[in-house]
Amino acid sequence: MQAVIETGGKQYIVSPGMKLKVEKLPPQDKAEFVFDQVLLFTADDGKIITDPAKLSAVKVKAKIISEGKNKKILVFKRKSKKDYKKAFGHRQFYSLVEILEIAT
Repeated sequence: MQAVIETGGKQYIVSPGMKLKVEKLPPQDKAEFVFDQVLLFTADDGKIITDPAKLSAVKVKAKIISEGKNKKILVFKRKSKKDYKKAFGHRQFYSLVEILEIAT
């Protein structure tokens, strides 16, 4: 059983028991999060669902394990012939989630 979900402007192929890093999720009172924006669903029998009316019933339940920051990336800007150079770094926030189940 697999599903394609969209979160943080990116799409992920997920299955139960999988751990993945996604863009930081909004703060929750409890550690569970439900992804309701499912784009595709594949059942165990090989049946593929892409109809938006049927996909609205599919929910992906996940548990937030931890939150943190990714590795630093270096951004360097330079303009030739102008003696302009600027370097800075960026660390993106993420949430590490474990997919618990895909409910239909």
